[in-house]
Amino acid sequence: ADLSNWHVLIGGSALTRGLCDAGAKLGIKMYTGYGMSETCPLLSATHMKPEDMDLPLDQQTATRVKTGIAVPMVDLQIVDPTGKPVPHDGESKGEVVARAPWLTQSYFKQPDKGEELWENGWLHTGDVASMEPDNTLTIKDRIKDVIKTGGEWLSSLDLENMISQHPAVAGAAVVGVPDEKWGERPYALITLKPGEDVTEQDIQNHLLQFVESGDINKWAIPEQMRFVDDIPKTSVGKINKKLIRDQLKD
Repeated sequence: ADLSNWHVLIGGSALTRGLCDAGAKLGIKMYTGYGMSETCPLLSATHMKPEDMDLPLDQQTATRVKTGIAVPMVDLQIVDPTGKPVPHDGESKGEVVARAPWLTQSYFKQPDKGEELWENGWLHTGDVASMEPDNTLTIKDRIKDVIKTGGEWLSSLDLENMISQHPAVAGAAVVGVPDEKWGERPYALITLKPGEDVTEQDIQNHLLQFVESGDINKWAIPEQMRFVDDIPKTSVGKINKKLIRDQLKD
């Protein structure tokens, strides 16, 4: 079938490079949308500049997987734990906060949570991100899902994105599990494409290319991983990392 006229907007969880590349091979133009229930729902979307569109579709992935720029009437900012804005340099990370006319103002019969949601006059999303000089947003992780290992913060989404680029991988979920020495270490659940057969070492060797390119440190490569038939999801299709962490405790 000819799918070259399809435009697909991905929400609910991050658009991985692996999924975007798979779509490009079929001629599908993939986009990322970002929001949450409290934002009703959209805050930002992939922004393709003319120079991006001039590239072959399979070379547009780096832009398409970013969380894009704020949609009209939305103001987005990245702040540190004190509420101070971080530089828009594409590297500095902080929490995404938002303002817009239609955002949730509070929670029913939970005024304390409403005050927490709107601390300092901004809606706090609970997402960690960076922002580029042109205000392009890239979500790095949920604050609660960041893996705190050896005094460093490791993005579970970044690792999932890298693992997904292995040609045999269909999907991946990465969570932090307790570790006596490091505090936490990454643990990966991986689903494979039909007929594929790879080992943990194959995945670890695949991740070494991202060490060599400077995207991650060698200590970020998971020593623990499991190949599974399905990755637990929530009722809205997001990876259920709380359930995964609970299952790994047993």
